[in-house]
Amino acid sequence: MLKLHNIFLRKFLLIFLGLFLMLGIVFYVTIKEVYVEQTKIDLLHNIEIFSANLDGIENIDQRVKELNKLVGLRITIIDQEGVVIAESDKDKSLLENHLGRVEIIQARSNHYGYSIRYSQTLQKDLLYVAKEIKLNNKEYYVRIARDLEKINSDFLTMGLKVGAVFFVFISFAFLVTLKISTNLQEEINRILEFLENLARQKRAEIITSNYSFELYSITQLLTKVSESLSKKDKQKSKYTAKLKLSNKQKDDIISAISHEFKNPIAVISGYTQTLLADKDINEKIREKFLQKIASSSKKMTNMIDRLRLTIRLDDGKMENKLHLANIREIVQMQVEDIMASYPNRDIVFEGKDVIKKVDETLLGVAVINLIENALKYSQDKVTIKLYENKISIQDHGIGINEKEIDKITKKFYRVSTNGWNNSLGVGLSLVSNIVALHNFTLHIESIENEGSTFEILFSAPKEEE
Repeated sequence: MLKLHNIFLRKFLLIFLGLFLMLGIVFYVTIKEVYVEQTKIDLLHNIEIFSANLDGIENIDQRVKELNKLVGLRITIIDQEGVVIAESDKDKSLLENHLGRVEIIQARSNHYGYSIRYSQTLQKDLLYVAKEIKLNNKEYYVRIARDLEKINSDFLTMGLKVGAVFFVFISFAFLVTLKISTNLQEEINRILEFLENLARQKRAEIITSNYSFELYSITQLLTKVSESLSKKDKQKSKYTAKLKLSNKQKDDIISAISHEFKNPIAVISGYTQTLLADKDINEKIREKFLQKIASSSKKMTNMIDRLRLTIRLDDGKMENKLHLANIREIVQMQVEDIMASYPNRDIVFEGKDVIKKVDETLLGVAVINLIENALKYSQDKVTIKLYENKISIQDHGIGINEKEIDKITKKFYRVSTNGWNNSLGVGLSLVSNIVALHNFTLHIESIENEGSTFEILFSAPKEEE
């Protein structure tokens, strides 16, 4: 693969050769026509000058020959009948009638004419120009001819001069381009060397170029990339530590799920085996066992539904269906449902009607999760109070360490240092997502060994002035 420097030079040479060839053709076709046209004009001027110095046809042959020696042009004088009456290069008596010559025919109608043709008299190509003049009140034709070979020779000389000037100009442009290409290649080599060093080393490097705005911008970006890579390398150990922590949390999640599902599965399996083994078991015991199986199944279903709901809320796939509802009725319904599972616990609910725009199902899930947490980690009564601007659920249990309060609403986060394990680690995460979906706020206050208060604020708390 060629370097940019070599590609640049090759392209320049191809453009140069193409341009030189194109200009050569254009010069030859266009400039030659202009040169021939200018020669015709010069011959017409010579005819006019010659005619102005004639005062008659006396001694016309001598005058023609004198002018021929002076300017080196063939000069012929022809009368109206086409008879040659004077000729500079040949005996006029040997010349045939010229009335049918192209330049004479044109001169008869246009006062002047021209043609380029081979002369049988002189055995070479000539450019003829003829013009009608008056001498002694008679019309004659003065024809002057120039050797076409001489015209081509003059044109070639002029072309070589123009070509030399063009070649000098192109050579200068080539040298300037070569200098630019060389400098550009040097800058690119510096950038390549920088990139090689960047690939081998892990420390930040600085590169800059003032050759052009584009190269300056590129080197600035490369410097930023170098600094960014250096920072990332420094953070690599931190990311490794976080990855190890993430793997540990994953193991904890699997352990938590296994633990939570183990008990209800063991209950279902044990009671089912008993019922299958003893066909004559007492009906009351059978009913009790079936209730245990149903209860454990419901518990597993609730845990699965809770996990699925948490995932849907995290992925933003949950539709927000809000409408006006009585918060007191929603909370009262959850209290009644949970009392069936905790018949021996003391749950106190206080509050009046509060109408808000909510999703009744989701808000009910959030409330029942908070009540269950309060019941799990407290042996005393649980107090639920409904105010105009919030729901408050208070227990007097083991409490939560202050450092853990901001973390417990994260999915699968489980506090194990003080026995507060948030079940599967999805309960409070689910509550947090539901509260956020309603544009409400979850506020937690807790003191270890004294208890916790969970509040759902119907509006964000105002900042103290």
